[in-house]
Amino acid sequence: MVGERNKDGRVVFERGIRAQMMAIDGTWRRPCLLEDVSEAGGKLTIEGAVDGLNLKEFFLLLSSTGLAYRRCALSWVNGDQIGVSFLRHDKKKRPSSRAGTATA
Repeated sequence: MVGERNKDGRVVFERGIRAQMMAIDGTWRRPCLLEDVSEAGGKLTIEGAVDGLNLKEFFLLLSSTGLAYRRCALSWVNGDQIGVSFLRHDKKKRPSSRAGTATA
């Protein structure tokens, strides 16, 4: 089931990984297959209609409990397949506990 990593770091899955797309506000969900993935994004095949859904930004739920997820932005659409970019929330770097201490 696990695919191979391409030269660009993308992993392609033979049968896809079952996942769920969910609106940021939780108003809709759609089952999908994660076809390939890289550090920056992935390709999804969507099950069911997506007409009228706000796909600009959504969550990709990778576990049934929703504890493993990525925040996504739509990159492209081709029929029932879409490309997504993973959004990152850069956390402020906390000062090291060693900050301000002298080193020998």
